[in-house]
Formats: sequence, C-alpha cells, structure tokens
Amino acid sequence: MKNFNFKTASNTKEATKLASGRATFLAGGMTLLPAIKLRLAAYSDLINIKKIKGLSGIKVSSKSLRIGATTTHAEVASSKEVGKSIPSLAVLAEGIGDPQVRNRGTIGGSIANNDPAADYPSACLALNATIHTNKRKIPADKFFKGMFETDLKKGELIESVEFEAPEKSAYAKFPNPASRYAIVGVYVAKLKKEVRVAITGVESCVFRCKKLEDALSSNFSTSTIDSVNISSKGFNADIHASAEYRAHIIKVMAKKAVSSC
Repeated sequence: MKNFNFKTASNTKEATKLASGRATFLAGGMTLLPAIKLRLAAYSDLINIKKIKGLSGIKVSSKSLRIGATTTHAEVASSKEVGKSIPSLAVLAEGIGDPQVRNRGTIGGSIANNDPAADYPSACLALNATIHTNKRKIPADKFFKGMFETDLKKGELIESVEFEAPEKSAYAKFPNPASRYAIVGVYVAKLKKEVRVAITGVESCVFRCKKLEDALSSNFSTSTIDSVNISSKGFNADIHASAEYRAHIIKVMAKKAVSSC
C-alpha cells in the first residue's frame, strides 16, 4: 500500500475543498481500502466524510424515502421507517455481504462505486431514485454510466438518496456464495405511473429491462414473464455463470420478485 494523507472533513464544503488532485472520499471503506491494499487504486489523500453531520439518517414522507449517504447497510436493514415505507429496500440491505460489511459499508459509497454486481444501484433504478449531491440532483436513470463509472464530477459528494415510494416492490438475488454479490439481481417496482425493473450482476453496469417492464405493465403477474424472451448478448460470463445461464436466471428472479410483491 502506498502512503497517503488522511484528512477529516467537518462539513461538505470542507470535504470538497480538500478533494483536490488525486484525492477521494472515504466513508465505510469496504471497497476503497481493499482496492488500495491490492494496488488497484492509489490516492494522495483520503478525505474522511463519516463525521459530517447531516450525511446520515432516514427521512420518510408520503411520497418518498430519503436516506443519508453515510447511513450504513445495517441501519437501512433494521430501520422501522424503511421497513414500513419500502420493505424491499430493507430486505436488499440485509442481504449485502456479511455483518462486518453491513455495519461499515454505506449506501452512498455503494452507489458512488457502482460495482457491476452491487445491490443498491438496482434499487435506485427500480425505485426512480434521485441522487442528491452537494451541487445538484441527479435522476438515477442518468447517474449510472458504466463499469465503476457514474455521473459524479471531481469533488462532487453524494449527500443523500431519495427513493420514490412504490405501490409494491421486491428484490430477488441469486448471490455469489462467497461474496454475496449478485450473480443476478432483479428489483421489481410497481410505481404510481409505471412499472420499473432493474437488473444487476449481468452486464458491466446496472440496467433497466424494458421487455420485462412492458410485460408487467400489461399484466403484473408471474405468468406474463414466461412469454418474455431475454437475449444473453452482451451479458457477463465467468466461472460462476455463463451469459445464457444469467439470461435464464433473470426470469427466475423476476418471477420470485413479482410473487413477493
């Protein structure tokens, strides 16, 4: 591991000011620190944002659920507010990694990292989320750009994530038995004006499945999924699952999600 400077910010303005050159923000560090230790990444400065007041916490309204960026997965999983407003989000958080990861990892860190197999990005797309930063509001549909790539600019910091409250929703994941990352994860949400289906673990970046959305918009039931043809073109293939197997599992997980709604 190469040497770096460790700095702590007391507010978002200070964090942004410190984030110059080859610096990055640190919250839970569940992805960042292993990447540095394995020499997959190197930074001159790590800016600790964990102590910034106002970046953690959960707020519920009649139309949305807003979660602070440094709120941990464990806090989301155990929150009565989340369980009442969007129970599928609590289920998703409970299925992330192991207790150590859930008690350190944060929702903002997960979304900013945008791992191709992460769970939260699928929730953002399916629940029509808005990512609030210290500079602007970014719709989830425009936030996730590619593998480990987002619309965040240099020095831009996620402050909170606001999810639209659905009429019904569910997340179903076929996990890697070791890491618990999604080999295939499907998040289905029936919102007031539309049905949204987001897929993770299958391509280089989380994506919405229009074929499943169209089918479920016409008939929100497991039976309608049988007629949907999912092409495996462009899907990931590795020692855990071929592209064709992932295409098959998408429909299996979609059925499981719909039946859980």
